[in-house]
Order: sequence, then structure tokens, then C-alpha cells
Amino acid sequence: MTMQTRVFIVHMLPTLASRLLAKAKEVGMMSEGYVWILTNGITDLLSSVDSSIVASSMQGLLGIKTYIPDTPILDNFMVRWKKKFQQDNPSIFNPTLNIFGYWAYDAARALAMVVEEMGAANFTFQMLKASTDVTDLDNIGVSQNGQKLLQGLANTTFMGLAGNFSLVDGQLESSVFQIVNINGNAARGIGFWTLENGLRRDLSSVRTSRYSTLKSNLRSIIWPGDLTSVPKGWEIPTNGKRLKILVPVKDGFNQFVKVTRDLSTNTSQVTGYCVDIFQAVIEKLPYAVAYDLIPFALPNGSTAGSYNDMIDQVFYQNYDAVVGDTTIIANRSLYVDFTLPYTESGGAMLVPFKDNKSKKAWVFLKPLTWDLWLTTMCFFVFIALVVWTLEHRINDDFRGPTTHQVGTSFWFSFSTMVFAQREKVLSNLARFVVIVWVFVVLILMQSYTASLSSLLVVENLQPTVTDVDQLLKSRENAGYQHGSFVYGMLKQMKFDDSRLISYRSPEECDALLSNGSAKGGIAAAFHEVPYLKLILSEYCNKYTMIPAFKTAGFGFVFPKGSPLVLDISRAILNVTEGPKMTEIENAWLTSKTNCQNSSSSVSSDSLGLDSFWGLFLIAGAAAVFALLIFMVMFIKRNWQEVTSSSGSLWETIVEFGRRFYQRDVNSHTFREGRFRDRGMDDSGNEIAAVETLENTYFPPSSSSNFSQNDDNLTNEQGTPSTEQGLPNWVEEGFPERAILPM
Repeated sequence: MTMQTRVFIVHMLPTLASRLLAKAKEVGMMSEGYVWILTNGITDLLSSVDSSIVASSMQGLLGIKTYIPDTPILDNFMVRWKKKFQQDNPSIFNPTLNIFGYWAYDAARALAMVVEEMGAANFTFQMLKASTDVTDLDNIGVSQNGQKLLQGLANTTFMGLAGNFSLVDGQLESSVFQIVNINGNAARGIGFWTLENGLRRDLSSVRTSRYSTLKSNLRSIIWPGDLTSVPKGWEIPTNGKRLKILVPVKDGFNQFVKVTRDLSTNTSQVTGYCVDIFQAVIEKLPYAVAYDLIPFALPNGSTAGSYNDMIDQVFYQNYDAVVGDTTIIANRSLYVDFTLPYTESGGAMLVPFKDNKSKKAWVFLKPLTWDLWLTTMCFFVFIALVVWTLEHRINDDFRGPTTHQVGTSFWFSFSTMVFAQREKVLSNLARFVVIVWVFVVLILMQSYTASLSSLLVVENLQPTVTDVDQLLKSRENAGYQHGSFVYGMLKQMKFDDSRLISYRSPEECDALLSNGSAKGGIAAAFHEVPYLKLILSEYCNKYTMIPAFKTAGFGFVFPKGSPLVLDISRAILNVTEGPKMTEIENAWLTSKTNCQNSSSSVSSDSLGLDSFWGLFLIAGAAAVFALLIFMVMFIKRNWQEVTSSSGSLWETIVEFGRRFYQRDVNSHTFREGRFRDRGMDDSGNEIAAVETLENTYFPPSSSSNFSQNDDNLTNEQGTPSTEQGLPNWVEEGFPERAILPM
């Protein structure tokens, strides 16, 4: 009863088995959770066992019984057997035979068949030599036909009382067994087993099915204790001691395990993240486990040793398990068994963020690479030239002195960065170019803003130490939790003892990191990921976490070979995959403040030309296309006049250039400025309209001669040019408005 197993196979004589099972019933081992399996040596002779013992001590047992098929031969024999047996023994009411009787009858019949076939007259016997010690056996002769008899028996097959009679290698072949379940005073058949096909509910399906060991091929089983559910097969001993489970006593990081001692009652209360998970796991087990949580502490309440000391206590069988934030490592697994981990695996180092305030003066240039900056500037200049080319002949905003035209063109182009351009664009070709360029500028500005924002975040989240090698080369101090295995890991990484400083709580770790190595603190704190996440939840704006070494996470400790390890590992999977795990983490490890996960990696690369060359290609193609259309239309409009009045090629080119620089007075933009719509007088008659030169100003000149650069409106004698088709309306002093006849 003190063993953990609950499955027993009974292989003995029926008389001894009945005594054993009666004693097991007496001590309570025929109850719920137990499994008893009887071999055919007992089950085949079950009819010879007292029915009262079967009814009281064998309920729910499984047995393997040699199968005897119900055939007409067997029925005929039983009728003759009972008739003869009752005549000779009238006091016997129901004479029966067991499997051994059937086998004996079939064996005698087989021998008779072989002798009959060989002929009784052919049998000869040889007498043994007489000895001084004469017995009755000496008077028995030895048959000289023994080999022939054996050969004949091996070749004899027939349907006997116990089924098909056939000898294989000198043994009776019997490949069909019946699985029975004892209920009441008899054994109830629940299925069959054959060597070729395994378990089957009925023999009719044996030859048409493949080998199977599925329990679904059997009929329902009633187990000890009148249970229909399958017993587990092992349990914690019902009369054994309760599990004594050690828990660590910690000075810091009490969120994982917290021991509260009541001095008045001399008792301790154990709570924490690890304890809650263990309790949730125990609830998932299909059986009850009794246990006591015992703090690993001295009489004064302080810790009695390290985690390795607790594991030693389990190894020496002083305690049954360890529950707490115990890390699974290879060295410890040599002495104890660990369950599956229930926390995130891995170790890391906690480092502060850099102070980059002094390096942000030129951070606004970093979102774009130098080639993208250069390309963007070139396109601003290019678009300015294109817009001036398309607008200066018809738009007064782009006319005037050369410096004014250059400044206005560049002002218009660069002001598109903030969409603050105020000059009107009158040409449809220029509008097309500007629309495409504004779209490109919009994409560039949005990308620049996003990249700058990300870059500023990254600048604020740069760690002071990026890897362990950098920390080793700088020979700065490193921290570890007091009593943790991390100290050994740091020693393996070649850290000097003089550079290692221990801490006991998140607050102490924060103080050491804040001071830094220069002030006697540490440059990085090493620990497992769950611990560092707990620190980050409280100081999320100050530190970041960088992976440093590998571990398997936290696990529960049990002695080597403990059957609890497998079941608890399965239960851990059920807990970690369900909502209970999130509930426990929120209760113990989540910060009360609203902190984002600062350990998440943030990266920001400068945007390069390769990301936007398509946009520049579209803008450049649109501008060149507009220029080509403009030049074709300009040359076509002035070709006849220029070629008719010019001689050489150079004069033609100069004339085209002069006309290109002049104002296009025939443009509708100037005509609308000079002429108002016609009106009606009071009598309804059409009257002359007033021709104006709105928005067109000609500065007065002290000389009687006017320059041809002033749009070629006058000739060298100061009279209006009639070659351009202008009316003689200009008066001395160039008034802003003039009345022109219709």
C-alpha cells in the first residue's frame, strides 16, 4: 500500500490467489484506483474457487481466459457427460469440466486416432533390464513405435472439445484468449485477443481487421470500486506521508516567492507568482496531492542557504520537492529532475540608456541620406527653372528685373516644402508640373517627419552597453542577484571577482545602475528574463534589456525518477496555455504604472535615394514633357515671323531668344487685364469698353529713348512699335490706365 503503483498482475494457484485477494480486500486495496489482472492459470479454474470469495474479493478484476468455442461437439459431449456423471454420483447436481478436462479428452482422442491408424497389432514393447531395486515401473515396457506416435500426433488435426486440436513444436496451439471482467459470481466476457489481430470485441471481425490494441475494441469495464472510468495506474500512497516541499526565503524579488512569518503562532504563509502557478498546476492533476510548503529558513527567519543547497536537500531525500524561482540548468539536472519550464527562457543584462542631449544639434539631417538631400535640392532648382520657363511670358509674378525673377522662381519652388507658395500659376503645363511636384514633396515631407520621429526615439533608447564583449573590454562593473547561479555564469564569461557586485532587490539594482561604475555602481545587471522584466516594469524609462546567455527558465524540482514530474509537466502546459497564466502574471509581475515595453527593439535607418527614385523619375519626366510641349508650341507660333525677318542661323536663334524673354502680349492673361467686358447705356445701346493695363506697370524713363528690354513696346525713337500690332495709345509719362477706342 505504500508503493505508488496501483496495477498488480496475479499469477499463482487459484487457492493461494483467493487468500491473497481476500487479504487485499480486507486492507482496502480492492477500492477505487486499483487494477488487478489475473492470468489464465487462475481464470481458467475460476469455477473451482468458492463463489463467496469471488463475490466478495474479486469484483472488478480483469482476467485472461483460454477461449472455448461453443460447438455442437461440445454440446453433445456435455449432455453425455452430465448423464453419466449424475448416474454414478447422484449427489452432484451440476458436474462441469474445466479447460484441462477438455484438453485431456482431446489428447486421449488424438492418441487413439494415431494408434488406430497405425494398428494395435504392430506395437511392440521392450522390457528394461532388471535391477537390484525392482519397482513396478520396471515392469512397464518401452514402446518401439514412439517416434511414429510422435510424428502421427504432430500431423493430427481435428475439431475437439476445446476447439481446433493442433500441435505446434510439441505444444497445443491456442492463439485465442478471452478478456473477462469479474462481476457478481461470474466472469463477463468483454473481448478477445489473438496473436494475429490483437484486441477485438467479437471474433467475427478478427480476420477482416488489422492488429489493434485499442481499448475501444472492448466492451465496457467495471473497475474495482464500481468505477467505469479507467484508473490512472498509480497514486500518491493513501497512507503515506504528505509531500514536504521547500520554498526559498528571499530578501528581494518577493513577487516570485514571499514568506510571511507570524511570530505569535510560529507559522509561515507562502505566497507569490511561483506558488500560485504550482497551486494551479496541482489543481489540473487528475488526482489529489497532499503537500506542505516549508520555508528554507533558519530559526531566526533568515535564509538557510542557496538554491543549490535546497536542491541538495531533495537529492538526499530530506524533502520531496522544491517550489520557487529555481532555474533549470545542466549541473542541477544531474542530481534532480525538473518539470517543464513555466517561465520565459534565457538570461539577459539590464543596461541604462545613453544621454544623447549633446548630440542632437544636427539630428534633423539624419532622416535622409546625403544623396537624397542632394537630389532633392537639385530638383527644387530644376522645378524652379521649369516653372519660370513656362510662366514668365504670361505671368507678371515671374517678370521684372533678373534678380526678382530668379528670387521669385526659387521662392516658389522651395515654398512648396511647406505648401506656402502664393504666386499664381497660369499656364496649364506649369500647373501639371506643379501638381506632380507637390505630390512628390508631400511624400518626401511625410517620410521625413516619420523618419525624424523614429530617429529621435531611437536616439533616446540607445543603450550604454550593446553586448557582453564590450562590457568585458571596458572593464566596468557588472551586477548579479545575491545567491543566484548567475555568479557562476559571469565567472565563465571571464569577469573578475573585483568587478562583480551583488544586489538583493530591484531597488538596490536600480541604485547601482544609476551610480554607474565610476561611482561604485554597475554598468549592467545580469539576471534571467523574468527578473529583468520585473525591474523594467518599475523603471521602464531608464533601462533596456539585452540578451546575454541561455537558460531553460524556471521549473519545479523533484527527486530522480519521481512519477510526479511527467504529470506536473503536462499540467504546466495546460496552465501556461490558458487564461490562468495571464491572470497570475497580471497579479504579481505587471507594473502598476503605465509603462511601455522599453526592451522592445526600435530601429531607424536614414531614408535613401533608392526608396524615392521612382517619385523623382515621375516628377522629372512630367517636367521634361511639359518643356517639350512648350518649346514645340513656342517655335511653331513664332517660326514664320522669325524666319522671314532673320537671315543667318545665329540671328534666328537670337530672335527666338529675344521673343522667349519678352512678354506674350497676345496671351489671354494680358488681354483679360487690358479689356473689360462691354456695357450698355441707359437706352440699352452698346457703349465702348474701357481698355486697361491692369497689373501692368511701365516705369517712366528720363530719356526719350526706351529700351527694347521693356517688352519691346517702343522703338528707339520713343514711339509705340506698330510692328507688334499695338494701337497708338501710349501717352507721355506712361499713365497706369489709358482710354482706348474700340
